[in-house]
Amino acid sequence: MSYRIKSGDTLSGIASRYKTSVSALMKANPQIKNANLIYAGKSLNIPGSRDSYDHGPTRPGGNRPGGSPSTGGTQAPGSTGTPSRGPGGSPFDIAKAQLGKNAGSLKLEKGGVGSDMEDWVPNNVNCANFVSACLEQAGQIKNGQHHNAVVGLQANLDKDPNFKRVSLSQAKPGDVVSMKTPGGHHVVMFAGWKNGKPEFIGSNNINSDGSQRISMTQMNYPIMSIHQYRG
Repeated sequence: MSYRIKSGDTLSGIASRYKTSVSALMKANPQIKNANLIYAGKSLNIPGSRDSYDHGPTRPGGNRPGGSPSTGGTQAPGSTGTPSRGPGGSPFDIAKAQLGKNAGSLKLEKGGVGSDMEDWVPNNVNCANFVSACLEQAGQIKNGQHHNAVVGLQANLDKDPNFKRVSLSQAKPGDVVSMKTPGGHHVVMFAGWKNGKPEFIGSNNINSDGSQRISMTQMNYPIMSIHQYRG
């Protein structure tokens, strides 16, 4: 999320408003050298403050709130296609190996996905951090394309000629799915179909304290885009 600084704003005030910290804001905005010196009119990157997934109450039938996936199409149950692969393997397989791990713990691991996740990202907003790291591990994106905000990662993939937007009916495991949620945005990877409904894998807010854990679940939020690797 990008915020335009207004006259009278302070970094601590902005951090409090968006439930983050001054240190996290400074890491997300390396152009700021002095926490007490910011300028009205300048844009400030809010580190994933609204890029979160609220597990929320279930509807009858197990659907999540937020409407139906809007990228179009349905697919026969079990027809998932071959997982997308990069030079380093399948991001879906890489993500699946992390199932059950807390995002906060995963970031501290040496090597693997954890080594490509940025430690400073708050533990309740790691969805883009995790997906970016899986894509890096698979060799589908470079380090410079890593982004901790959903819309930032979405924009980076739009600019990458190796990725193409596809419909839900064309999705393969490992494709990057950006969603619109009541609280902002969320990004996961397509994981296949179960009982005629799509499943997704990613860093989701399912812990009791609101922090994220790697899980595979069905969601019913409107889909903004699905990016498929074609490299």
